[in-house]
Amino acid sequence: MKRSEINDILLRGDEFIRSFGYVMPPFAYWSPDEMRARKTDIQPLIDGMFGWDITDYGAGKFDEMGLFLFTTRNGRQEDLKRGGGMCYAEKIMISRKDQLSPMHSHWLKAEDIINRGGATLAIQLYGSAEDGAFDETAGGTVYCDGIRRDFAPGEVLKFAPGESVTLMPGDWHAFWGEGGDVLIGEVSTVNDDNTDNWFREPIGRFADIDEDVDPVHLLASDYARLL
Repeated sequence: MKRSEINDILLRGDEFIRSFGYVMPPFAYWSPDEMRARKTDIQPLIDGMFGWDITDYGAGKFDEMGLFLFTTRNGRQEDLKRGGGMCYAEKIMISRKDQLSPMHSHWLKAEDIINRGGATLAIQLYGSAEDGAFDETAGGTVYCDGIRRDFAPGEVLKFAPGESVTLMPGDWHAFWGEGGDVLIGEVSTVNDDNTDNWFREPIGRFADIDEDVDPVHLLASDYARLL
């Protein structure tokens, strides 16, 4: 993706988020220079990869396959390992109309996916094999707003604003906006996007960036290289 494209997606996404009354944390709007100047103070944000995350999964076709995310909080892996402390994370996301977030699962992360506003959120689900791998013959069970829901292999569940689903490790899922763009909330256990995304197809988690202009704001995937 070109940096100019990312800058534009970021600014338009921020407008979409604000249209629902959702207020981003102050650090969302710091410039790259401000982040560099405060690097010592914000090391926990850097380590936890808080912040902007715009991805086309390395495929170069964001409108067809991509996702807009912002991590507002993220816990500590050491707390998760010992079973106590800050074991949670939260994101706000945008899935555009018919824009696929491709089939994947997680080894560790459990998550609530919440339609926070806009159009219908469509989620296709599969269960998994005994080793957790994708199994096109496997169905399973999820909980939708706390109510049990069994699903057949490949079934698409649809969620109106305010509705949600809880996904556990091994629940394979892909999602998109149906009928328009969707604002999505994610509440989960500690999030590690470097190691805990298991994609059905051999794709990347982050975008490859062509630096044709300077970044307006850094993406979380920029921190290791640009801070």
